[in-house]
Amino acid sequence: MNTRLKAIPRLILSGTVAAGLSMPVAHAQTVLEEIVVTAQKREERVSDVPIAVSVLNSDKIDAAHAVGFEGLQQLIPSVSVRKGNTNRNSTVVIRGIGTISFSTAAEPSVSTVVDGVVLARSGQAFTDLYDLERLEVLRGPQGTLFGKNASAGVVNMTTKRPSEELTGSVDVSVFEGNETRLKGRISGPLSESARASLTVFDGSFDGYITNTFTGQDTNGYDRTGFRGMLEWDVSDSVDVLVIAEDYSAEDNCCADLEGLPSGRNPASPAAPNSAGIVNGVADIDLSQRLIDHDLETSTQDDHSALSVQIDADIGDYVLTSITAGREWDNTEVREGDFTSNAGDVAQPVDFSNTFFQLHDLGIQSWEQFSQELRITSPAGERFSWQAGLFYWNLESDRSFRRDASCQVHPNNDPILEANPGLTCLANDIVAATAVFDTKFENFAVFGQGNLRLSDTLNLILGLRYTDDEVSFNHRRTNDDPFGRRGVGVRGAGNNTDFSNSTSETNTSGKIGLQWDVSDSGMLYATYSQGYKGPAFNTFYNMAETDTLPIGAETSDAYELGYKLTTDSLFANLTLFKTDIEGFQANNFDDSSGVTITRLTNAGDVSTQGIELDLLWQATDNLQISGGFASVDAEIDRFNCPRDAAAGSCTDRSGLDVPFSPDLKYTLSANYVLPMSSFDVILNGSFVHMDEQVSDLPGNNGTVNPAAVLPGYDILNASVAFSFNEGRYVLTLIGKNLGDESYVTTYSGDNFRYQIPRDAERYFGVSFKAEF
Repeated sequence: MNTRLKAIPRLILSGTVAAGLSMPVAHAQTVLEEIVVTAQKREERVSDVPIAVSVLNSDKIDAAHAVGFEGLQQLIPSVSVRKGNTNRNSTVVIRGIGTISFSTAAEPSVSTVVDGVVLARSGQAFTDLYDLERLEVLRGPQGTLFGKNASAGVVNMTTKRPSEELTGSVDVSVFEGNETRLKGRISGPLSESARASLTVFDGSFDGYITNTFTGQDTNGYDRTGFRGMLEWDVSDSVDVLVIAEDYSAEDNCCADLEGLPSGRNPASPAAPNSAGIVNGVADIDLSQRLIDHDLETSTQDDHSALSVQIDADIGDYVLTSITAGREWDNTEVREGDFTSNAGDVAQPVDFSNTFFQLHDLGIQSWEQFSQELRITSPAGERFSWQAGLFYWNLESDRSFRRDASCQVHPNNDPILEANPGLTCLANDIVAATAVFDTKFENFAVFGQGNLRLSDTLNLILGLRYTDDEVSFNHRRTNDDPFGRRGVGVRGAGNNTDFSNSTSETNTSGKIGLQWDVSDSGMLYATYSQGYKGPAFNTFYNMAETDTLPIGAETSDAYELGYKLTTDSLFANLTLFKTDIEGFQANNFDDSSGVTITRLTNAGDVSTQGIELDLLWQATDNLQISGGFASVDAEIDRFNCPRDAAAGSCTDRSGLDVPFSPDLKYTLSANYVLPMSSFDVILNGSFVHMDEQVSDLPGNNGTVNPAAVLPGYDILNASVAFSFNEGRYVLTLIGKNLGDESYVTTYSGDNFRYQIPRDAERYFGVSFKAEF
């Protein structure tokens, strides 16, 4: 069964980002080990793979000591992350392209896959990385090889498989701020034909933000999880892999910080040290670590999953079936007024002096089922190919309640006149609840083949057909006994009962050439098409205009790459350009007189650039890796909102797409210093990130200075002591040694930001024992 996908114990690298050894490996060899990837669903040498894919192996992931995927973005130059108040609002961006939306009826531009199973939302990947064998980031459209298509790329995660021999490990990490993480794993044979593994995880952290109102720390977490696997060789021709997992998280995270003056409570001890916007530049208080909130922003996540993969030999071919079900329950509590004194006074809401209360509670559940069938031809033939069928079903239910101050509004005047003594003041709290459900159904046929035209030239051909259906129901009810309107709470006269559905089909393809220039060099050129299905803008306060379907997002991607592999050096240079039509984004709409963002087919965008990555075994004991991405992701044409005033909207051509830094690069080194009875392993990594915008420009073509995120440079290092050939490892860890603070997200309102845990210097220690 040499064409099947199995766990690869060798060094795994990427087509465009080399993942250097980071965990202790005694006496590294001058000659690089064989470099193997599975980006095309086969075990192949990296020099043979005509695709741009970044791969982090388990050693690199463990050495990063990252809590979640957002902590690994620093290691992948072409990837950025938009972190929201909760995981459901967090987004992965590849080469400047990603979907940033609160809608429950919109798919991401970047698809996330775990063990062959497509996740409903990118936010499901923002969990602890406690059992990964490797993480692959495939850039550009990937629909001819993966079951679920996407217009920008795929994050593909593979977890560790059971071992042939009985093994186990315990890994304990402790960091400043009372952060502890514990992982245990046992793996081995159950019989001559069956193997199993069980990994358990527990982590907790008090937090690094202080709430001056309660005196307590926040932005911490309390998480537990397990993953169990069973591999069974049913016969010489049939293998079965069963994976079950469960993960729970209670995070008092992620509160928005006041990085610019809001004016809401200037006397608060959490007021920022900032002059505001000065000469068109935001003076963001990057040292801010205080909030003053009377409601703690928090998130509760519960994940469970079960999948069954069957691999069967049919002659020289392999038939693969992956059947899976997943559930995700997410509850978010959000402080929406961002002060502790909002809604306290018996005065009418005046947005310049008297501030309002706004508290949100959102409860959402996802249930999904997927079935993939794939057949793979033998490797090494003149024409090798794969073909598959894919079915995916997702049903989502959401309830969202908002409690907010009553708002002075003409719609409230008749209610107050009809009820003498009734008031509408800041301390009069009104509420509304929206209940809405969404259903996605996706069917696809896909395939890709390589035709050997000569000993050195291959033709690449791929094709995909997709059928999408999306539907929703939405009902919002004002809960106030009098039907009064509040801040963000629409009156009883604006109760809704919406529903709609849409469907769309798409045919996309891929064509390319691969040329083995020499024994050590390979050149490839590809053209591929991407597709992301239709959507609706479903959210708490949706209006009649949001019930119309949003068309599919399509992309045309061109890529030219060169790969060089010698005994001690791997290097890859990639040039790319992608044009996207029907870009699904939150476009600004001020046609009602109040500026809001509304998910639409906002227009056309493009991204182009160059990526260079290398891995160099400089000496027997020194390995150096690095990479950079120079990306120009910009707006080509944006649609003006309906009913926009004449002259109030431009096409915004040439302006940046959010979360697309022009330049990002990394450099890391790993040095093994042999001692008489143990090894010392020195590891260091440096990351540079250019400034980036986190919001689209306004309709008039101007960029909000508050939405510009400053660039930063981060240096991490560790010193490990490895005993008994790596069975016992003690590691001293230093994160962000330069103590450089930065923000990852501008959340809105001209003052709200997300500042991550890694935006300050801290230290830790870990101990790992294997048996």
